[in-house]
Amino acid sequence: MVIVEFVIVPLGERSLSRYVAEVIKLLERRGIKYQLTPMSTIIEVPTVREALDVIEEAHELMFRLGARRVSTTIRIDDRRDKERSMEDKVKSVMEKVRGG
Repeated sequence: MVIVEFVIVPLGERSLSRYVAEVIKLLERRGIKYQLTPMSTIIEVPTVREALDVIEEAHELMFRLGARRVSTTIRIDDRRDKERSMEDKVKSVMEKVRGG
């Protein structure tokens, strides 16, 4: 699985929650596993191509919602030697925090 963090910002907007809500609806319609954080959205998909396709769709959605300028940032974790999930990554860190 590929884990991708992305942030899409319609520039010039003070409140982004209505835009973020529409992105989450898009992810849910497409059946994509996601984690919403206070500063970004993280998705887990089989391939980089699938991640880029859905992020492009979300980016374009901002314009359909009325944005005139959009900035999108993407970080990709593509590990191919071992199957990992978002939960695995967090669990691994927390085990080390707790001395496990």
